[in-house]
Amino acid sequence: MRQALTGLTTRGRCFIAAGFAATLSALVLGEKDLLRVAVFLVALPLIAALLVARTQFRLSCQRVISPTRVPAGEPATVRLTLDNISRVPTGLMLLEDTLPYTLGGRPRFVVDRVPAGSSRTVHYEAKGELRGRYRIGPLRLRLADPFGLVELTRGFSSTDFLTVVPAVHPLPSLGLGGAWSTGGDSSSRSVAVQGDEDVATREYRDGDDLRKVHWRSTARIGKLMVRREEQPWQTRAAMLVDARLSRHRGDGAASSFEWSVSTAASIGVHLGRLGYSLRLFSDSGELHTGTDSDFSTGHVLLDQLAIFASSPNHELDRGLQALRHANEDGLLVVVLGDVGPDEAQALATGRAGTARSIAVLCDVSTWTSAGTSERAAALARHEAAVGVLRRCGWRVVVGRRGTTIAESWSQVGVSAFAASSGAMTFGLHPAPAIA
Repeated sequence: MRQALTGLTTRGRCFIAAGFAATLSALVLGEKDLLRVAVFLVALPLIAALLVARTQFRLSCQRVISPTRVPAGEPATVRLTLDNISRVPTGLMLLEDTLPYTLGGRPRFVVDRVPAGSSRTVHYEAKGELRGRYRIGPLRLRLADPFGLVELTRGFSSTDFLTVVPAVHPLPSLGLGGAWSTGGDSSSRSVAVQGDEDVATREYRDGDDLRKVHWRSTARIGKLMVRREEQPWQTRAAMLVDARLSRHRGDGAASSFEWSVSTAASIGVHLGRLGYSLRLFSDSGELHTGTDSDFSTGHVLLDQLAIFASSPNHELDRGLQALRHANEDGLLVVVLGDVGPDEAQALATGRAGTARSIAVLCDVSTWTSAGTSERAAALARHEAAVGVLRRCGWRVVVGRRGTTIAESWSQVGVSAFAASSGAMTFGLHPAPAIA
């Protein structure tokens, strides 16, 4: 009963206050009719509190989110099913699900009487403009009397998660050759045939056969290494995403960083559909993405990128070192922010000339809101970096604000070598390839 009294609403408290005031007036004036009204005003909230407090029904709640993984800006449907598993019907109830503010306002539903053994189902939409993994729940239940004088809150403990992944844009199919490497399940080859001293090794990956561990290299390097002499051919790729906050411009979903994450997701899913086995790196090192087979489906990649955050780093050194240490000789895709010619040269220097490399560079001058001089400086750095990478044999894709990677991906087919005099344009409409 004490808990019910603490659940008195503003209306219920006003009824009691008015009842006491009417009681005092009736005693002073000697009006019996006014005293009856006063007793009624005081008794009604107390009786309502007693009835709500004695409610002994039991409820169970089930929440279903469909789908559990949605692209940014797309809605997901949340369905709540409330079952009355007691032998008595419920009264009027107010349902309120706990929802992060980034997914919208907290949904509220008024549910009338639920008979014993019956259920009620309500649903609402959750829409996230920003990628992330959001907790939905727990559900809070408010019991109220028909007059709205008393309201008690009860809660469920169950929660569910909704993953908002980056937007994925379908990319046109272009020849990406030069990505055949080792590590799959088809025919095998011999990399080293000159004995144990010259055996080619690589770092151990999840799923590798422990019988192929090369213990001498493991002892020398300090990390578990496996032989590569009988590894099958497979299309392999690695992707490096520049997450340095200082190298991106813009805010929120319209920033160059979010454009880069969406681009990485689009390229990763595209490569997975083409049969590539992908490893993901950032400026902080390699990201944990699970097994290659899981990663190729795109689910692990999208879940990883959904919680991918910007970093306070100022250099790409750690990411480049991790990429070199991984010894990936397949296709390399890098998604970069505001880089200069020095960083572009350092990136190109550590890459074998025979391997196919693709660089996606954000033209941050289109995202910045600074003055004309700063935009011009950013554009000059960008064009210099593009020129360095093209001269080193890289395919370069330029991304600008207001475009998607699907619109820019055709630049992959442009020849990597361009005349420094400006024969190659930078943007969505590159000049014809130089034979």
